[in-house]
Amino acid sequence: MPGARTSTHPIFTARKREPVSARRVEYLAELAAEVRRLNEAAVHTELPEDELEELTAQVRALTDRLNTVRRDLPPISGTGESGMLQQLAGPVTGVLNPIAPPCQVEFLEDGSVRTGFTLNTVYEGPPGLVHGGVSAMIMDQLLGLAANGRGVSGLTATLEMRYRRPTPLGEPLTAEARIDRVEGRRTHAVGRILNAEGKVTIEAAAVFVMPML
Repeated sequence: MPGARTSTHPIFTARKREPVSARRVEYLAELAAEVRRLNEAAVHTELPEDELEELTAQVRALTDRLNTVRRDLPPISGTGESGMLQQLAGPVTGVLNPIAPPCQVEFLEDGSVRTGFTLNTVYEGPPGLVHGGVSAMIMDQLLGLAANGRGVSGLTATLEMRYRRPTPLGEPLTAEARIDRVEGRRTHAVGRILNAEGKVTIEAAAVFVMPML
């Protein structure tokens, strides 16, 4: 069955990674949330240059301190039913990754997935709008999660994006994805992003292929 095939594939399994505790995740998630605030503040700050020099030294010192004891690989919380890594530091859903929004994904009874999120100016492309590459990253993640939720995941072979209208920054957005069909090792998924008015800004389609063992 597809789920069993996924769980035994070396690319997707948690080799040599011990899950971190829920308590540690809580502390690391709080740290990541503050670094997200720092990211945006660094973009918008109008502090004078002498203060920026001082603050840069402080941030450098904090970074050096965090690096004094570090793990070799990003942390995980274990594996799901399919055997795939439950990543905590992914760039879209990772609560421990300061560059992730992060998107909280909901798995629905019909097999589809959905998430609501708001992107700030760190993700800006055209003025006031989400960078197209950021939208592609989010859709690739969501489409892959839809496939994984059905136990038929794989690696992204193709990702097609149709930008229907501008995707705004600073406003609630919704992204959703579902499996279209499965053909052997190839899983076809479709999805979209909607703005606060419920209008489609982006349509996406992807093909995921399970590598041969």
